[in-house]
Amino acid sequence: MMKAAATTLTRKINRLPAALKRRMEEEGVLELYRQRPPYQRNDYLGWIDRAKQEATKQKRTDQMIAELKKGNVYMNMKWNGSR
Repeated sequence: MMKAAATTLTRKINRLPAALKRRMEEEGVLELYRQRPPYQRNDYLGWIDRAKQEATKQKRTDQMIAELKKGNVYMNMKWNGSR
């Protein structure tokens, strides 16, 4: 019987910027954000941060907030809420 190889994630862990945290608090979605799985929180932050233009960052932030409010969407994909 062969043992499965250990897997190590090498993804960069993205930190929540204070301005984005404030925006989520203002929009009432910070707790919804915290309820998402760690990979989703990290993906959202990296996706927003990688935008080169401020307008794109704003658009991505707006999309994330809308998806958090809706609840069953993650990155424009249906999400059933499971971790």
